[in-house]
Amino acid sequence: MATPLTDQEKRKQISIRGIVGVENVAELKKGFNRHLHFTLVKDRNIATPRDYYFALAHTVRDHLVGRWIRTQQFYYETDPKRVYYLSLEFYMGRTLQNTMINLGLQNACDEAIYQLGLDMEELEEMEEDAGLGNGGLGRLAACFLDSMATLGLAAYGYGIRYEYGIFNQKIRDGWQVEEADDWLRHGNPWEKARPEYMLPVHFYGRVEETRDGSKWVDTQVVLAMPYDTPIPGYMNNTVNTMRLWSARAPNDFNLRDFNVGDYIEAVLDRNLAENITRVLYPNDNFFEGKELRLKQEYFVVAATLQDIIRRFKTTKRGDAIRTSFESFPEKVAVQLNDTHPAMAIPELMRIFVDIEKLDWDTAWDLTRRTFAYTNHTVLPEALERWPVELLEKLLPRHLQIIYHINQVHLDKIAALFPKNMEKLRKMSLIEEDGCKRVNMAHLCIVGSHAVNGVAEIHSNIIKTDVFRDFSDLEPEKFQNKTNGITPRRWLLLCNPGLAELIAEVIGEDYVKDLSQLKKLNDFVDDAALIRDVSRVKQDNKVKFAQYLEREYRVKINPSSMFDVHVKRIHEYKRQVLNCLHIITMYNRIRMNPTAPFVPRTVIIGGKAAPGYHMAKMIIRLITSVADVVNNDPVVGNKLKVIFLENYRVSLAEKVIPATDLSEQISTAGTEASGTGNMKFMLNGALTIGTMDGANVEMAEEAGEENLFIFGMRVADVAKLDKSGYDAMLYYKRIPELKHVMDQITSGFFSPKNPDLFKELTDMLFKFDRFKVFADFEDYIKCQEKVSKLYQNPKEWTKMVIRNIAATGKFSSDRTITQYATEVWGVKPTDLKIPPPNEPREAMEETARALKKK
Repeated sequence: MATPLTDQEKRKQISIRGIVGVENVAELKKGFNRHLHFTLVKDRNIATPRDYYFALAHTVRDHLVGRWIRTQQFYYETDPKRVYYLSLEFYMGRTLQNTMINLGLQNACDEAIYQLGLDMEELEEMEEDAGLGNGGLGRLAACFLDSMATLGLAAYGYGIRYEYGIFNQKIRDGWQVEEADDWLRHGNPWEKARPEYMLPVHFYGRVEETRDGSKWVDTQVVLAMPYDTPIPGYMNNTVNTMRLWSARAPNDFNLRDFNVGDYIEAVLDRNLAENITRVLYPNDNFFEGKELRLKQEYFVVAATLQDIIRRFKTTKRGDAIRTSFESFPEKVAVQLNDTHPAMAIPELMRIFVDIEKLDWDTAWDLTRRTFAYTNHTVLPEALERWPVELLEKLLPRHLQIIYHINQVHLDKIAALFPKNMEKLRKMSLIEEDGCKRVNMAHLCIVGSHAVNGVAEIHSNIIKTDVFRDFSDLEPEKFQNKTNGITPRRWLLLCNPGLAELIAEVIGEDYVKDLSQLKKLNDFVDDAALIRDVSRVKQDNKVKFAQYLEREYRVKINPSSMFDVHVKRIHEYKRQVLNCLHIITMYNRIRMNPTAPFVPRTVIIGGKAAPGYHMAKMIIRLITSVADVVNNDPVVGNKLKVIFLENYRVSLAEKVIPATDLSEQISTAGTEASGTGNMKFMLNGALTIGTMDGANVEMAEEAGEENLFIFGMRVADVAKLDKSGYDAMLYYKRIPELKHVMDQITSGFFSPKNPDLFKELTDMLFKFDRFKVFADFEDYIKCQEKVSKLYQNPKEWTKMVIRNIAATGKFSSDRTITQYATEVWGVKPTDLKIPPPNEPREAMEETARALKKK
């Protein structure tokens, strides 16, 4: 096996990673040694690889600080409209390499570390992922922060600093086991605590009606401590802020209570308050109505809005403090990332009405013009519906405000549709059937001036189905904003070989304008490009194969097709369908061992929510099938199955560049967008997928003939729902499907426990909402087309080039530009803030230039 170039060797050739100046390298080495000595208090004799990582991280951070301070000064001078992205999740991954790339320091750092006799990749591997998210929604927020900074927007990410992020997944005896993710154990060099901006957040209590209006009294107070992380734009000297809140008990917590005689007990009870930010809820696309989760949602919202209002009131030196809120929506835009931060709507109303003493109508007008809401799913089990009883206990004043909002809203509906009780029931913010609940999506729609889905197909489903009554009423409110990914992390960082190859062919500007990739269409038949694209992919596969051998002791054949399915484990994402295909391939090889077969390595990875039994059974099925397939001598190295343990951002960065075939096989109408699909496309994989989420737009951009599209469309699914889906029909009609299911049912893959998969097979036969069998036949046929094309490497690579050329639309820079202009009322700018070594006058000059624009 030829050893591919290391990333470090590749980087040396790469101009888009910054210039290596001698002074630059010397300065970095000096900084590194200084931090090793003064910050870490170590010398080279006793320093560990982790110490070296921290020394480098602090050195790189030094280069951020001046730009960070200057960016915030610049915003203070220019007083732009601020954008606040509110999210309960920010799935950031690692920070070191991304920071080096965005500051143009990568090459200089590589050279400095090399000269110090250290291995850059080893240091990068020391960094913990910041796993403060579950999957797509949290990673999208992270990509958006990168794009907002790169586009020069005065934007802030606001969320929670979870002490424990998404759990670490271990596979033991084929089952998923969860371990706590103690990601802060060694400290986090990228964050800066800001105790001077600590704010109080109130819970419980009661509402007192006074002559001056409602008062929320007798509350319990928890303090919110902000931690700031710098977010550098790409090569533009802009450094924005992500501010994450951590819960702290006030010093008199429980000690004021005359009934607590035990001082020790009272101090220990501080944990109760601080538990609010202890751990991320590990559910993806599922609502768990727990009190602690509602506390988290309100905690982030209450702290953030106080911060926003403080910043709004504090204007430029010499000017008076803003006392009027008239201009609030002209200076503040708040984007709600799903309904998780929906309590921001009644909270802003409470501040305006109870504290700032605005009248209801004025407050409501300002509130609606400030908020916009992004919907991320149409699965009913994912929609947040909080019990009124819980809200009444935890946030009594907010419940009153929600009732008032609903009353005004329903009065309007009743005036438009007199005597239509059904319409009122469907559109109410309060659901009355069974236990009374607040429908948070309805609250967000009513309280926002813009509502968007995250891919065209999803936005249409929202308008014509899920929220149809609302969109009929205010069609202009509903928009689409197709998701995107940042090309900095998802190409430059994870695939330097491909990034450089593209730069050689079309120049470097594509990094900030991904639409330029379409220039590659002129080179689809270029023999040299075909050869080079193929070589880069092969290098990435060899490198990933070596990683798997090192980490998991599994040997795989790098010339086999890498068929990859990585995402959260969920019935709607249909990892089971992939599994049925694996068993089908296995059966075909066994039936005819000498027949030609295109070798495959099928790699499946992803976490199941700890309480999601069926998802855990799906993992157990995959690992059981892998055991049988991988140990059958008849199969040899024609087929290998690997379950990729603990899939996370840093592992995605390794597997995606090595992938040949990307599996995007959700039931049509269930995946809102998907973003993994875009990452694979950008990194030279071909897609096998249904017409769902952003796959539809990918097929539109690249041409449907350049993707492997199969299965039912949304209309077919609807038709089948109407007529009734009967799994048995497919089982009886399709011999290969029958064979596969009989094997699973009979215990062929679980000989020690033949009934192991009974619940799973029962689900597939009797109540499969996602209709796996209905797409089986078409999926198998489509996979045969994939294998056929893979045997023709030249044609395969030409299709890869066409796909890469069509990914321009899927940059988060495009997505954010659309949010900025169509929702937030701000304008992206390519103006560069002067670097810290230039005098302050230069910054004032840039500020004037921006105002002229």
